Amino acid sequence: MTILPSTDRRNQFIFPAALVSLLFIASLRIVLENLKNSHHSRSFFWQPGGGYRVVRRPVHVSNDEVIEKGCNIFEGKWVWDNVSHPLYTEESCPLLVKQVTCLKNGRPDSYYQNWKWQPDGCNLPRFNALKLLEILRDKRLMFVGDSVQRGMFDSMVCLVQSVIPEGKKSLKRVPPRKIFRAEEYNASIEYYWAPFLVESISDHATNHTVLKRLVRLDSISNHSKQWEGVDILVFESYVWWMHKPTINATYGNLKNVQEYNVTKAYRIAMETWANWIETSINTHDQKVFFMTMSPTHLWNWEWKTGDGGNCFGESQPIQGPYWGTGSNLDIMGIVKDVLGRLRVNVRVLNITQLSEYRKDGHASIYGERKGKLLTKEQRSDPKNFADCIHWCLPGVPDTWNEILYAVLLQDYRKF
Repeated sequence: MTILPSTDRRNQFIFPAALVSLLFIASLRIVLENLKNSHHSRSFFWQPGGGYRVVRRPVHVSNDEVIEKGCNIFEGKWVWDNVSHPLYTEESCPLLVKQVTCLKNGRPDSYYQNWKWQPDGCNLPRFNALKLLEILRDKRLMFVGDSVQRGMFDSMVCLVQSVIPEGKKSLKRVPPRKIFRAEEYNASIEYYWAPFLVESISDHATNHTVLKRLVRLDSISNHSKQWEGVDILVFESYVWWMHKPTINATYGNLKNVQEYNVTKAYRIAMETWANWIETSINTHDQKVFFMTMSPTHLWNWEWKTGDGGNCFGESQPIQGPYWGTGSNLDIMGIVKDVLGRLRVNVRVLNITQLSEYRKDGHASIYGERKGKLLTKEQRSDPKNFADCIHWCLPGVPDTWNEILYAVLLQDYRKF
């Protein structure tokens, strides 16, 4: 047997060791480069058996980001805050539609953007887009309802899109849905058009009848197929019901069209929706919210000595107690009753009272009608053409999303 000289024996071990070291250094450089280019919330760790696995850092929720026990975040007042609000601008969110870009459409004041909702006895956490996106990682958040709910969707997209690099986000319109994707988070924020929640002849996302409304009170399956498996659902349905005191509807037999009192029809529709919730929602994996009525401000005599006008020209919130006729207490009671009997936990986002104060936040004459901006002649007739239903953005719907964010953040910490 040949015995190697001591130098050769050392070389026999040095070269493999050097090779291993070089491979390790190369691997380490790759890992560090990946870490550098990755989102701040991800870390790479070597795992037994070779290779690296991604470990996501948990979102840190501080004590001042948790809603204090016993505090009702829906009771409070609007305070002037031109430092932290608005949370974005029309210019910083190119995804906004013309219906809500009031400044761009000629509104002379921007005061409506600078009011912050201040709950009594506690604070809402400052909205943090990166934290929300981490909470939404690998999830779908869907807003379901009418064009008011679409405004909440538009608001949420604007609140998060600026922190996502170009090429890592997208917005697609797949009627009756709009889908915003945050690719790096494998997350989506979606909107689904269903103005009555149950099915109707107004279910086409862009070509829907407004005056001749016909609702199928016992039918929801076409819509609910799109809701199955969605991680976070936010439902809303109100203003489309309030066109007249009665509404044409069917129950069972499609040929048997009857005229229903709106409140009776609304209750039946809500019970149809509630039945789907109870039979289809997996409470371990899904969260469900229901947003209460978005108020209208159609008659200014309700908050001042009026002149037959409406929300046009208003630039300040209402101070003190106020409840307008644009918010139907019977409908509010039906929502409370139906949700109260559910075995599934559906949480109420009670935005009605806080939004009642905001007569100044509507699109007024600075929005659209039938997909087109108002003409000069129409703007000169605000009594007939002011939109006192939809809201300017940035604006009131951002507060709705701040509240939703606060609840999701609290849920995340508990989990």
